[in-house]
Amino acid sequence: MIQALSKELSETPLFSGLDEDEFKIISGFLLPVPVKKGDSIFKEGDSGEAMFVFLSGAMGAYCKQSDETQRLLFNVKLGDFFGEMSIIAHEPRSATISAGEDSILVMLRETDFYNIISEHPVIGFKILRAISSVQTRWLNQASKSYSDLIRWGETARRRAITDEMTGLYNRRFLEDTIKERFNNSSMKLRIMAILMMDLDKIHSINNNYGTKAGDLVIISAAHIISSCLRPGDIPARLSGDEFSVLLPDTDEENAIRVAEQIREGIEKRQVEVPASPGSDDTIFISTRTSIGIALAPYHAITTEELLETSDTALRKAKELGRNRVEVYG
Repeated sequence: MIQALSKELSETPLFSGLDEDEFKIISGFLLPVPVKKGDSIFKEGDSGEAMFVFLSGAMGAYCKQSDETQRLLFNVKLGDFFGEMSIIAHEPRSATISAGEDSILVMLRETDFYNIISEHPVIGFKILRAISSVQTRWLNQASKSYSDLIRWGETARRRAITDEMTGLYNRRFLEDTIKERFNNSSMKLRIMAILMMDLDKIHSINNNYGTKAGDLVIISAAHIISSCLRPGDIPARLSGDEFSVLLPDTDEENAIRVAEQIREGIEKRQVEVPASPGSDDTIFISTRTSIGIALAPYHAITTEELLETSDTALRKAKELGRNRVEVYG
């Protein structure tokens, strides 16, 4: 039944950000739930171990008033999801959800929800991002728990996967993304390229102008890297002045083109920094970058091999004079 509903499901707000292969993975965790007219999927105050996506029929959210009567809060729209706060924050159900006519939903159980986050972190992140970016009307229609969700979504999740100074992804997210592609049988043979880079002689900038100047140069480089990429690419700051970019479905020619765009952009950028440590005067300086490229499955078939071969290519670029792009091999 899930297969028959796949088109409708893939277009819902919860899953619309997934690509075809990611949706195939998530659909294996979904269970169809038919609901008869007049029945409730859950009641206000219940504990919850699943969330739901509404696909057909008519459903409404109700809350109990002081005189025990049920007041309609809102009608659930086709494609809407609900029940997520009970599995994310372990909050009791904030409303009763009842069917006004025979309806069909799909269910994602709490155990499967956390298995997805653990086993498929990129998919888990996209689902969590979809949950946190629901329209403002959900904040008004649901309980205070949604405010908690937004705060959690914009702080804890972001901090868990991004570098605070540059806004790029962090090493863990990059490595988890690569591992997921290698572990996913439908993705493991698809080509991907990785760029490994660091800024040339950043230590001399720190020594001559101070660490604030070094930070400004690193932030500038991060902006340039991001500006050269597609939406699906993964730029990451590994540590200090070390960066990496994962380019899914990218061959050697196009990986070199992107790397050269980044290298030239960093070389041309003039960054305003303090003239000396602690000085209020400023000057403009520039830096350069060396970039190594490796490709899977040609140069590597594991995460460790891909990172190692790209790092080898980076060392080659440095040994040949810096401010250049080199491919492994």
